Amino acid sequence: MSCLIGAPCSGSGKTLVSLCLAAAARARGARLQTFKVGPDYLDPQLLSQVAGLPCRNLDPLLCGEDWVRRSYSWHGGQADRVLVEGVMGLFDGRGPSSEGSSAAVAQLLDLPVVLVVEASRQAGSLAALVRGFRDHGPPQVRMAGVVLNRVASQRHRALLAEALADLGMPLLGSFPQDPCLDLPSRHLGLLPPHDLPDFNGRLAQWAALAERHLDMERFWDLMKSPQPGNEDPILHSLDQVAPRELLRSVPLGQQPKVAIAADAAFHFRYPETAEFLTAVGLDSIPWSPLADEPLPQACAAVLLPGGYPELHGAQLGQARRSLCQLAAAVDGGLPLVAECGGLMLLGEALQDAAGTWQPMANILPFRAQRGELSLGYRRATVSANSLLLRRGETLTGHEFHRWQLLPKAGVTVSEGAVAGQPELWQVEGWGSPRRSEGWTTRNVHASWLHIHWGGCPAIPWRLAALTGPAGPSRIAAGFSFPLNLALPPPANAGA
Repeated sequence: MSCLIGAPCSGSGKTLVSLCLAAAARARGARLQTFKVGPDYLDPQLLSQVAGLPCRNLDPLLCGEDWVRRSYSWHGGQADRVLVEGVMGLFDGRGPSSEGSSAAVAQLLDLPVVLVVEASRQAGSLAALVRGFRDHGPPQVRMAGVVLNRVASQRHRALLAEALADLGMPLLGSFPQDPCLDLPSRHLGLLPPHDLPDFNGRLAQWAALAERHLDMERFWDLMKSPQPGNEDPILHSLDQVAPRELLRSVPLGQQPKVAIAADAAFHFRYPETAEFLTAVGLDSIPWSPLADEPLPQACAAVLLPGGYPELHGAQLGQARRSLCQLAAAVDGGLPLVAECGGLMLLGEALQDAAGTWQPMANILPFRAQRGELSLGYRRATVSANSLLLRRGETLTGHEFHRWQLLPKAGVTVSEGAVAGQPELWQVEGWGSPRRSEGWTTRNVHASWLHIHWGGCPAIPWRLAALTGPAGPSRIAAGFSFPLNLALPPPANAGA
């Protein structure tokens, strides 16, 4: 069974340790499956690039505990080695609780925890910190050992090692205090692989660091893969929504095409999104608004995921072919699904990172401007039947952005919804009072919320039913979109 790489808090070095272990496993020729706890998009991109396989998010709040177990065993069971990176501090979950935390996932999957401690200004106090994390609970965790980060000298390491020995806690490695080990970041997290200079050089460096500074033989044993699962979690989740016989294959070349924005401005998406589309008979096609590409011919729907449009505002503002074709297609009835950064593309204008206003697609009546941070899990209750949802359904999403929406001149906007237009849903979360959020028209679903289809598998089914003759024709007689496809209960109903 594998282990979970956790830490007392963000910035301790758990991502560095995870990347080094992943690079070493790949250098040894192992097929490594990586996982990331929580709704993170950036660490999984790095881990995917290093390991050579898509990193899978383990998020019981977005997807439910059953999905987490099935995803871990299905994907992990096909690999030689498995690595799970935690999120934030070990017991940090929704609000002040440990719900959905790394510790909760470790307990759910029965994984021992390796605690990565930033030790640059500690000596004997390390013992108190480690003892506290070892003994704190619920959820109770099993500690496999500790990795020390930013150790100042050999003498410093000896002091820390003795403090751990008094606890009977294994020391599994230590990294020196060296600026070259720092991972570059910006306002929403670490830099993605395409923005890191000399990524291949870093890959070799990370592998060498693991072999030199970590107890790789102990870790090799801790990274054992689980027993293989017997069912793809995507097929299982779809089966909970509609009968399996509806998953009849569409003849090759006849699948309706769904354009997914995929470039340096739009890259916050889960790998399961494209896999769900394939499972319901749709063909996902990458499309780059940033490169001013034309909309793919005969595409039946468009997905705009999150990302960093604010960092590429000037280039997006000049991508008139992409934006005008998108606006015309939506005006003609093309289904459009957008979240977070994708939502910002749909407004009249976007304020870029330099504070300059850039023209966008002008599909929805707002401007996006830098503002306060919005962060946390949200429970969403659907207000009216819409493109992908029906009134009264609930699901859990995650909000993480620093840009906020301002109404277009002459338009009344209340918390994201146009006055007189049906709101998408009511959202609430810890520290975030209930409010109206999201935009919905007959063919547009747009919101700040990131959602994972593992927690709402009716959505890809409904998207398949919307994509023209080739979509509905594969559905059995009597299937009526959207009201007889029930969304399962939310992965976690709490706010």
